[in-house]
Amino acid sequence: MVVFGNVSAANLPYQNVFLEALSSELMGHSSFRVPISSQALKTRTRRRTAGPLQVVCVDIPRPELENTVNFLEAASLSASFRSAPRPAKPLKVVIAGAGLAGLSTAKYLADAGHQPLLLEARDVLGGKIAAWKDEDGDWYETGLHIFFGAYPNVQNLFGELGINDRLQWKEHSMIFAMPSKPGEFSRFDFPDVLPAPLNGIWAILRNNEMLTWPEKIKFAIGLLPAMVGGQAYVEAQDGLSVEEWMRKQGVPDRVTDEVFIAMSKALNFINPNELSMQCILIALNRFLQEKHGSKMAFLDGNPPERLCMPIVEHIRSLGGEVRLNSRIRKIELEDDGPVKNFLLTDGTTIQGDAYVFATPVDILKLLLPDSGKKYHTSRKLEKLVGVPVINVHIWFDRKLKNTYDHLLFSRSNLLSVYADMSLTCKEYYDPNRSMLELVFAPAEEWISRTDSDIIDATMKELEKLFPDEIAADQSKAKILKYHVVKTPRSVYKTIPDCEPCRPLQRSPIQGFYLAGDYTKQKYLASMEGAVLSGKFCSQSIVQDYELLAASGRRNLSETTVST
Repeated sequence: MVVFGNVSAANLPYQNVFLEALSSELMGHSSFRVPISSQALKTRTRRRTAGPLQVVCVDIPRPELENTVNFLEAASLSASFRSAPRPAKPLKVVIAGAGLAGLSTAKYLADAGHQPLLLEARDVLGGKIAAWKDEDGDWYETGLHIFFGAYPNVQNLFGELGINDRLQWKEHSMIFAMPSKPGEFSRFDFPDVLPAPLNGIWAILRNNEMLTWPEKIKFAIGLLPAMVGGQAYVEAQDGLSVEEWMRKQGVPDRVTDEVFIAMSKALNFINPNELSMQCILIALNRFLQEKHGSKMAFLDGNPPERLCMPIVEHIRSLGGEVRLNSRIRKIELEDDGPVKNFLLTDGTTIQGDAYVFATPVDILKLLLPDSGKKYHTSRKLEKLVGVPVINVHIWFDRKLKNTYDHLLFSRSNLLSVYADMSLTCKEYYDPNRSMLELVFAPAEEWISRTDSDIIDATMKELEKLFPDEIAADQSKAKILKYHVVKTPRSVYKTIPDCEPCRPLQRSPIQGFYLAGDYTKQKYLASMEGAVLSGKFCSQSIVQDYELLAASGRRNLSETTVST
């Protein structure tokens, strides 16, 4: 695993090679993703007595999201870029990183009449939602991505691009595996006839398999301060872990064990003893206050083509530019502080009127020059560290029956959430064979282990989830192939007291801006947070137009004189 310190990229030996390897590790594009055929094993078939699949692969109609306060707020922010006065001279804005934050920044700057130049280090779009196609034509992804109804900026983005039909909505449920009853599940079903928060309360009250009535009552009493105190109370809980907050509020440990271990791992890939309670309360607030907030959708195919390319096409249609294989080697600053240019690993120098860094925070810390660190509180940035995560894809030789057309919470020690993508995703649909995509988390102790070790451990967990269909020794369902995608530095680790360390999108360095889920916005480490950070970044640049335009004219004049 790579350990990061407060170093200047300019002083690193073998810098180009190091940066390339580092960026590959940070973003999950590593040499570990190699499909391996299953070994020939003696067949020992044990026939399942259950009937057909429990849920047919049929999508639910798109929920009505347009009238929610958060959706309208997000729509208003989007509209502000389209209605902004057209600039007399559009700004050339150079953006590093074509993940959702960088794509969002470029999209909304183009909407405002400016000329973004988006640079991506690798040969694939998407950042943390990147995906690759193997030699068989099958896709494997950086993560298992879920689009919630409570993602107003993401939902607006789909609508603005005209691709709402690419989201496959699932029934309004949360489905948890039951470790004490291998092969069985427990559901929280949100009735459509009830408004929020009654639909969520009903879902909790109706489920008697995971929590007892006394536990539900104590949990509800513990939540009362959050319901009464609102956002101010939520933000004040950043100093406590989930485990600490639950005990402080008198909530039984079993509530944490039964529900919030799974929820913590799904939200930030870490356990409740590490995760800030603010993260849980923000999610609960969105899920309970919006009728369709916790309703989930899968993208209908691979993210680079089905989501990222429509954004790129929109950017290009408005005069913007997107370049792949354009890795930043160095951020060069003027003597008086502003950014002079981005230097690429191929020696190319890229100049603009403004500059945006939309990479993970770990890459920013590595490339920010020493002279620029005086403008940032290095101690604060150092606390923001990407969390390791592993995404596992396994193709089986048969269709598994003990599954749903939905996201499933495994509640295992090693796995977070999983889905049978041959059911949930149109592009990956296969009526004869299952492809399970699983999030392996927490992954810190496993990130340096071999792919075969990770697959062996995953199969032992799957044996508990599919006792009649999967055995760890493959004496039942056989593995046809697998891919393991390792990301040693994914979304920032949302541990207690991180909130004061998150920077604003407008950096203290003149003409230098930040975008990414780690920057200041209310949706923390999520796709929604990344998109919103891009909008805030674009908003800051639009607001600074006169200053940036004047600075550009001054620089041009100085260049002419010196020539």
